[in-house]
Amino acid sequence: MRTRGGMVVANIIAGLALGFTVANIGFGDYAELNRMFTFQDLRMFLAFAGGVAIIVVVFAVLRVRRTPGRIHAGVIPGAILFGAGWAISGGCPAIPIVQVASGYLPALVTIAGIVVGIRLCRWANTRYFHLDSGSCER
Repeated sequence: MRTRGGMVVANIIAGLALGFTVANIGFGDYAELNRMFTFQDLRMFLAFAGGVAIIVVVFAVLRVRRTPGRIHAGVIPGAILFGAGWAISGGCPAIPIVQVASGYLPALVTIAGIVVGIRLCRWANTRYFHLDSGSCER
């Protein structure tokens, strides 16, 4: 599967499997995510914690090492804004795609907000902040 077409097919299959799984376990449901963020139901929180624990073990077994990077002035406010947006909209940037595919069309507003936010961030950074975007920029 080293051909470009083979990789595209593998990515499509993996994406469909991930989307199906995410939708069926409730990660695409705004009410479920709201209960997690308000600590009314710890099921989703524990699922995230379990995922982090699994990836920590996998990284340790595979001896994956993080390359040293700089934390610049935009990281902390960016993380706060990202988290607040996630809590308000009911999903990280991938979840609205799952929500739209599940028939929850108001998630299109979230997708539009993500696109506008990315463009606004790039514009503001180019014009005013001039922060190194590191691995987050294309």
